[in-house]
Order: sequence, then structure tokens, then C-alpha cells
Amino acid sequence: MSGGSSKPGRRKAARPALQYEHRPGRPSEEKPKERGSWVFGCLVLPVFVALLAPLILIDQLWGQDIWGDLATTWPGGGYAFAATVGAFVPLVFAAFVAPLTRMNWKKSKPRSLAWAAGALPGLAAGYLLIGVIGATWRPKRQKDWDGACYSRGGPCWVHVEYPYLWAAGLLATLAVAALLIAVLVKYAAKSPTSPPTSLSTSEP
Repeated sequence: MSGGSSKPGRRKAARPALQYEHRPGRPSEEKPKERGSWVFGCLVLPVFVALLAPLILIDQLWGQDIWGDLATTWPGGGYAFAATVGAFVPLVFAAFVAPLTRMNWKKSKPRSLAWAAGALPGLAAGYLLIGVIGATWRPKRQKDWDGACYSRGGPCWVHVEYPYLWAAGLLATLAVAALLIAVLVKYAAKSPTSPPTSLSTSEP
């Protein structure tokens, strides 16, 4: 036997039994998110076109007839017609929003769908008003103010014949909106409110 005893060497730590490796072909968790954003992007354009198409049709088909013929023969002339259109803006907005405020999906889905359907006439009237107002918008660049723009009923013709058309429409919109707000405030003040509940203590 030798005089010195050798100490046993320190054991190395064992490797973990399971090792996970990232494989290139393994699907990542971000793909469903990318697919959802792609579907949303594909839906934005058709919805935008569907919302914009009626306005373009109103402008192209009836714009010049509305402002060239109907507005000039309206009682009071073009300014009175612009005031009438402006007065209808808050009324149509209220007709669209009021049914939507009555919707309650948790309470009754069929009734909520009925209220949503009741808002469609207000939405259609809103499109008509926006189309009528949009027919007076001149092209952004002045070099595009051609003969068609200055033809009877065209946007440039409207601004030449009625230079303060926007003021008449805006004043009528503000006046009717203020009237509606006053009516709503008066109605809210008269509506009965439930009395606050109080805890009653029993006498001994």
C-alpha cells in the first residue's frame, strides 16, 4: 500500500434528461395573430368602398339636379334650401342614435336587433344628407375647376350663386341642435326618478 490515499474526483453534474430544441418547421404562436390581421386588412377595403359608393352615386347622378334645379325652385331660394338641409342634420342624427341607445343585448337579443333595424332609416337619411352636402364640395386643387365644375348645379356654380351657402346651413344645424338639447334636458328634468333606498331599523 502506498503512504498517501488519492481523494475521489468531483463528479460532474448530470445533463438534464429532456432538452428542447427549436425546429425551423415548428409553427410559432404568432401565426394566428398574423392571420387575424390579414383578414382584418382584407375586410377594411370592401367595407370602405361599400360606405363610400352611395355618396359618389348621389353626387354623380343627382348632385347637379339637386342644386341646379331643386335648390333654385325651393321656397326662399338656395339659401332656404341649404338651411333646410342643415336643419335636418341633427334630426337625422338623433333618428339614428336614439334606437341604438335602447339596445341591450344581455336583456333581450331579438329586441336589440329590432332597435338596430329601427336605426337603419336614420342611417339611410344620413347618407342622403351627406351626399347632398358633398355635391357642393369643390375640388381641392383650383386647376381642377373646369367647365363641368362651373356648369349649372356644379360645385363651383353653387359657390358663385350662393357664396354664403355654408353659413345658412351651419346656422340652421346649430339652431336645431340647440333646440333638441333643450328638449332633452327638459324631458330629463320631468322624468320621475326612483327615491333612494333607506335602511329601516325595527323598534324594540
